[in-house]
Amino acid sequence: MKRALVTGGSGGIGAAICRRLAGHGVHVYVHANRRLAQAEKLAQEIAAVKGSAGAVAFDVTDRAATEQALAELLSEGPIQILVNNAGVHDDAAMPAMKAEQWRRVLDVSLDGFFNVTQPLLMPMIGTRWGRIINISSVAAVAGNRGQVNYAAAKSGLHGATKSLALELASRGITVNAVAPGIIATAMAEAAFSKEAIERLVPMKRAGTPEEVAELVAFLAGDAGGYISGQIIGINGAMI
Repeated sequence: MKRALVTGGSGGIGAAICRRLAGHGVHVYVHANRRLAQAEKLAQEIAAVKGSAGAVAFDVTDRAATEQALAELLSEGPIQILVNNAGVHDDAAMPAMKAEQWRRVLDVSLDGFFNVTQPLLMPMIGTRWGRIINISSVAAVAGNRGQVNYAAAKSGLHGATKSLALELASRGITVNAVAPGIIATAMAEAAFSKEAIERLVPMKRAGTPEEVAELVAFLAGDAGGYISGQIIGINGAMI
């Protein structure tokens, strides 16, 4: 059985990804930072429908804590599917943005990507099979007012995705980024009214976490084995 780690797996999109991967016969580690109880609940829900899952908690911005947590997972074998889904918003117009807001958002998306991905690479390479999927955002492609920090962080993830894909292409490992638009999560519902969604999205609706999860699951499976180094939008024709 292949094993997957989904960072930020206790959130809306992350939870849908965890459920879908488990439905494909993968053992899923549901990651959380402070919400371990929520990750454990999701793992129990997956197990209740005959899936295989466990929960793990660590701060992806803390290199030492991340290495320790990953070493424990790797002691049981390699992680062959990694979904870097952890990310945070801390929005403000650039003239009013504090240095802490800039640093925090980049820390989670970029330092978090490195801290989690790098320790898993050699064990993954040893299996000659792997899937790394980075969850980005339409903001990284089109920009968004009040999100210079978030767009910069996710754009950086795009460059990392393409470069790492080149490094791992001969090792049977694919690396891709999925860039969702407006997805029906608690965060989006707080930020976008129904009228705003109809104005911004040509399809006149928000996407669902399950639609994102289906795309991720495809990329994580054997059928996605010739797709690598790509930034794939899922945004209802926004761009």
